[in-house]
Amino acid sequence: MGHETLDLHEVVIFLFAAGVVVPLARRVKISPVFGFLLVGIVIGPFGLARFTGEMPWLSHLVIEDLEGVRLLAELGVVFLLFMIGLELSLERLWAMRRLVFGLGGAQILISGAAIAAVAAAFDNTLAVAIVLGGSFALSSTAIVMQLLSENSRLGTETGRVSFSILLCQDLAVLPVLFLVGVFAVQSDAPVVLSFAQAMGEAAVAVAVILVLGRLVLRPVFRFVGTAASEEMFLALVLLVIIGTALLTGAFGLSMALGAFLAGLMFAETEYRHAIEVDIEPFKGLLLGLFFVSIGMGIDIVQVLAEPVWLIASVIGLYMIKTPIIYVLARLFGERRHVSLEASLLLGQSGEFAFVVVGMAYGLGLMPNETAQFMLIVASLTMMATPPIAWGARRLAAALEKREAAKGQTDGDVATGLEGHVVIVGYGRVGQMLGSLLDGQEVPHVGLDMDARLVGRFRAAGGSIFFGNANRPDILKRFHTGRAAALVVTMDDAAAAEHVVDTARDLWPDLPIYARARDSAHALRLMEHGATQVIPETVEASLQLGEIVLTGAGLPSAAARRIVDARRKIEEDRFNARAPE
Repeated sequence: MGHETLDLHEVVIFLFAAGVVVPLARRVKISPVFGFLLVGIVIGPFGLARFTGEMPWLSHLVIEDLEGVRLLAELGVVFLLFMIGLELSLERLWAMRRLVFGLGGAQILISGAAIAAVAAAFDNTLAVAIVLGGSFALSSTAIVMQLLSENSRLGTETGRVSFSILLCQDLAVLPVLFLVGVFAVQSDAPVVLSFAQAMGEAAVAVAVILVLGRLVLRPVFRFVGTAASEEMFLALVLLVIIGTALLTGAFGLSMALGAFLAGLMFAETEYRHAIEVDIEPFKGLLLGLFFVSIGMGIDIVQVLAEPVWLIASVIGLYMIKTPIIYVLARLFGERRHVSLEASLLLGQSGEFAFVVVGMAYGLGLMPNETAQFMLIVASLTMMATPPIAWGARRLAAALEKREAAKGQTDGDVATGLEGHVVIVGYGRVGQMLGSLLDGQEVPHVGLDMDARLVGRFRAAGGSIFFGNANRPDILKRFHTGRAAALVVTMDDAAAAEHVVDTARDLWPDLPIYARARDSAHALRLMEHGATQVIPETVEASLQLGEIVLTGAGLPSAAARRIVDARRKIEEDRFNARAPE
């Protein structure tokens, strides 16, 4: 086999580690990410492999080809970015623009400038200092998103802030890589002009990919969907993901960016949920390999040879990024405990530091000693993330309790409530929605006119209040204008329409989701300003249809795709009749 490929021996070692690490880590209640990093240290070229000369039998338990592992591990980041794009959609990206481009953009610029200034103070050239600043200002999407997902915290305020910053950082990888290329070329043209030209070419490439994807994807997948073949469907999905990643790579862009664009294209189709289920195992396995590769790159001997400078650099990176993120989050209106946890969670370097620093070294822009030192620093900060995240969560919880004790008494609404969900009508649908939000730690409040129901849920600790949502002052009392969404699940059709009408008059940009009795009621809610409406009769029929198709002998994935396609048809019919 070629130099840059894995042999079966290394595959078996990794699969054994993956099969043992995850259940063992969960049993001892530590993050699987931390477990994979430790395994990488042990089985890597700087771990047990050092002793294969004295104990040859150890060669069967170690992986010495670090570069081969990293080539495959990059696919883990590719699949992660694809899943992020799949869950996002262009509409959601635009809705999150304040945090993504405002908070995220400010964090990258300020952190990058501060890190570059420190790098320049250690006698690095201006180009090297800027490259280090740009790459180390970025955090680890792979580790942070995995930690948030493991703890069901993606929907929390901390998850929302962290995701927004990470998304902006993922988008910033492209300009940072271009900047490395511009510095390495050293052409006669000004750096700013060369950078602008490269970014313009990249924008054209991205636009071409998105346009072609929108024109081609849906017809091709409809053709494949008629065959009801799970294998063909999965093969086509993998082809699109890897093909788009390779296409952006051919344009000189990041492969991860290509995967992200592929996810965005699928996010607008009816196949989104089926794809998410099919790809999740690939993403988890390859991300595990990515974390193992990070651990394999940590040379314990070198760490012990320069412990002071390495530890100082790791602490220094956190001392630069954490206060900057905290202050910016506060300036953007986030509460203290959210700002504290997010700033500690994002204080590390990220996986793209390996790509950027490696590229700078390969192009002769960065000396070998500097590149090796910074890569070890990046590895150590990522290694430190799981325990720091554990501590950050507990610090934030303690601070949140102090804030609640000062600013909230029993029966009052928190003064700093923002990014929450307001549920109007806490019957069966509202209760189920509240339970789902509780499971993901998404802050929410409920409103209902049934005093006995409210009393029962408040006695159990629920954030449910008595009030008439038709009154504007009641909606304002619950900070609905700062909410992530207003959900109307009332049984009374006329009252539901009135609530939607009142909320839309008060807050034109507020996302309003509503439950409708039937299609006619759904159309009236849309006329009153609802963002999206779910007719309960239609959705119940589709879910029942999926169960019946599966019971009739169709594979579950095929039944799900058929129902998703029918759901899309019903949505298109409804949207055609809905008011503009």
